[in-house]
Amino acid sequence: MNRWLVKSEPSVYSWDKLIKDKKTSWDSIRNYASRNNLRDMRKGDEVFFYHSNEGMEIVGITTVIKESYQDPTTEDKNWVAVDLKPLKKLKRSVTLTEIKSDAQLSQMELVRISRLSVQKVSSKEWNRILEISETV
Repeated sequence: MNRWLVKSEPSVYSWDKLIKDKKTSWDSIRNYASRNNLRDMRKGDEVFFYHSNEGMEIVGITTVIKESYQDPTTEDKNWVAVDLKPLKKLKRSVTLTEIKSDAQLSQMELVRISRLSVQKVSSKEWNRILEISETV
């Protein structure tokens, strides 16, 4: 199983909205590296949900329920979407400041490639985030 992180501005699509909706199509991604990550996602993969710009924190965990398919927001065949459903809210959100200050997370894509909206997360990073969030 692979693990990931997706980013969304809470004013555009928040964790609370995902909980209310029960699932969502993760679409409208127009960055090639992020698109490639969407293509690599598999059903059952776990995904951190990160609030960007406002809050700047990991707030919950989702799972992939439908692997990549044609993005319904465009006719361009180069772009894909996946479907996600919420699994659980973190016991305590983990802020970007905390992540940047933790030596074990210094190589996390969230730190190194901050503009990437769909990112890979290593097992070591995943476990450390869960530890910080007290969600172990």
